[in-house]
Amino acid sequence: MRRFTHDTLGQRVILASGGAAAHLTAEVARLGGERVMVVADGPGADLAAQALGGQVALRWTEVLQHVPVELAERAREAASRGGVDVIVSVGGGSTTGLAKAVALTSGVPIVAVPTTYAGSEATDVWGLTEASTKTTGSDPAVLPVTVIYDAELTTSLPVALSVASGLNALAHCVDSLWAPRADPINLALALEGARALSEGLPQVVSAPADLEGREVCLYGAYLAAVAFASAGSGMHHKICHVLGGSFGLPHAETHAIVLPHVLAHNAPAVPELTRRLAEALGNPDASDPARAAVTALQALRRRLDAPEALRDHGLAEADIPEAAARCLAAVPDSNPVPLTRRSMTGLLRAAWAGDPPAPSPAHPSPTQRRD
Repeated sequence: MRRFTHDTLGQRVILASGGAAAHLTAEVARLGGERVMVVADGPGADLAAQALGGQVALRWTEVLQHVPVELAERAREAASRGGVDVIVSVGGGSTTGLAKAVALTSGVPIVAVPTTYAGSEATDVWGLTEASTKTTGSDPAVLPVTVIYDAELTTSLPVALSVASGLNALAHCVDSLWAPRADPINLALALEGARALSEGLPQVVSAPADLEGREVCLYGAYLAAVAFASAGSGMHHKICHVLGGSFGLPHAETHAIVLPHVLAHNAPAVPELTRRLAEALGNPDASDPARAAVTALQALRRRLDAPEALRDHGLAEADIPEAAARCLAAVPDSNPVPLTRRSMTGLLRAAWAGDPPAPSPAHPSPTQRRD
């Protein structure tokens, strides 16, 4: 960990509750935008239209999770016909993802205005789904040049979706501990992101209209995404990309459900990292840091009434063997605990049923070792 190479992505970030419209106008002007493509559904499209007026050359409101290739191609063609010179995305990760798909082939800059805690706006990662397979990659062209965070825009997000989205952000933190390009800078960002999210999400649940908790969550989600962008996709995200792209599961809920199972699987093999994660989540326990981290995460999930089981969100029990095979092929070789077909199947079955997370058989807990 003392020798590493770290890439820092260049991006302008603005967090100012109530200021989205004014900052959007200023950023488009700074970029010299005259023909803007607005990618947004719902009230986001209206906000952009009011802020930019006659500069809006194209309003695109068809947005789907996991960005099907067919949708991306239609949006790209429309952008080309419209001669757009700036893309403005207002919405969640799917909205940002579609804007990235257009930028990937056109090179047109993106100004992102997130309304969830998905974090896609802070990464150079793109994803497209074709024939039930989700493909991801990284390219500087898809990194938004400016991100505008406005907590007021997240207040219309239902509490349940706020929770799932926030746990998706927390998954960026956890996966950054052991992702292929993990380094001390990623670790520092991820731990502070985890601390902020564990502070902010309970506030969102207890006082949904209050902006303070939502601002803390946006801050935490940004740090989480920056860590993830540098560290890369680890075991957790590879599993969730397979479940989303191949089986059509909802993005945020899938991340929220799978996260504790991946943490429990890997945590015993990286005690120093999980000790620091447990501290960030408010449960320091040097005697058994792996258990402390999993316990803290589960306590947070209970406070948030987080989603529990993949079977509640579209995964059929009969799909588990195929899902296990696809996930096993996708997980990086650098994962702290090697995976087998049996261990991956067990993890997915527990997540499907909503069973408590269990450590990898290769790294039993102290209680299991005594038994």
